[in-house]
Amino acid sequence: MPQYAILIYEKETPGGVADIPPEVMEANLRAGEKITEMGAKVVYEQALQPAAAARTIHKGGLVTDGPFIESKEVIAGFFVVETTDLEAAIAIGRLLPIMDGAVEVRPLLEQ
Repeated sequence: MPQYAILIYEKETPGGVADIPPEVMEANLRAGEKITEMGAKVVYEQALQPAAAARTIHKGGLVTDGPFIESKEVIAGFFVVETTDLEAAIAIGRLLPIMDGAVEVRPLLEQ
């Protein structure tokens, strides 16, 4: 079955996870059950440390603090799902409660 990366983008908040409303946290925790009910499988999932913890390695080896791209939204977490097609992966992405960001669904290269 094809695999898709689901990338979750949100505006970074000073309080981090503490600033996430309880209903959003609860909806995120229930997403796994809903994905399984849709006949898909979560292959891997991971939340990320704040963007300030990132380091970027540039061409030539220069290392700088923070993410490479300057934007209002940062990648808050990601997971990989196995499902039938892109439309099913998009339906999974729509399950996720987004406070002030977006969800990107990207097919993985098949090996």
